[in-house]
Amino acid sequence: MLQTAASPYATPLYDDLIPGGSHWSFIMRRGHVLRLIDETGGANVGMLMYNPENPLERYNMPDTLKNQHTFLLTKGHVLLSDMGRVFASIIHDDLGWHDTVAGTCNADLVEQRWGKKTYQEAHNHYHRNGFNSFLNELAKYGLGKKDLTANLNWFSKVKTDDDGNMTFAEGHSHAGATVDLRFEMDTIVVLHTCPHPMNPASEYPSHPLRYQLFKAAPVTDADPCKISSPEATRAFANTALYHLMQ
Repeated sequence: MLQTAASPYATPLYDDLIPGGSHWSFIMRRGHVLRLIDETGGANVGMLMYNPENPLERYNMPDTLKNQHTFLLTKGHVLLSDMGRVFASIIHDDLGWHDTVAGTCNADLVEQRWGKKTYQEAHNHYHRNGFNSFLNELAKYGLGKKDLTANLNWFSKVKTDDDGNMTFAEGHSHAGATVDLRFEMDTIVVLHTCPHPMNPASEYPSHPLRYQLFKAAPVTDADPCKISSPEATRAFANTALYHLMQ
């Protein structure tokens, strides 16, 4: 079992596998680590995040990128809410690049690129799409289409050229690639394993995700994510104040 500074235990508190082309959600408690593992290589994991105490607070892609002066996400970055607080910190990353600008696939895109497969035809192997997968999970928390925001795409890389054209990087993630997220707030985590919207594969990409839960090590004042930028430091202070006032 892989062990990092974020994970003082030899075995996870919980371990599960989400099939490719599927979706799931749960509430992550602060002080815990969510480890995402690309089980077979080539995975794409769409993610949304919300505050379970106030779902109007959710992941904010523009602030996360501009406050850290980056186009990509990797170790040392924090994932910010639209209230200026830290949902989670990226404390381990094997790949060095994860996408959060390209959005998610919808039913029309999936049908045009990979054909239509219904549940009646293919049962659990039917062609799901990220948009409807997010909606299915959000409904469990009384949320819906109006609550969708720009999402993360773990294990996927999108590059840009000098003219601003975006290109999907094929073969970016390998089997066993791992990213660890330390949660600084209780957070509704919504996941899907549907294809990245820019994936040019000829066959419907269906790659499973293994996820594991660990107890996080205490966050110190010298924590690399906490001091990565003045904006990150302020966001940690905002998060601490939020917990103090609860």
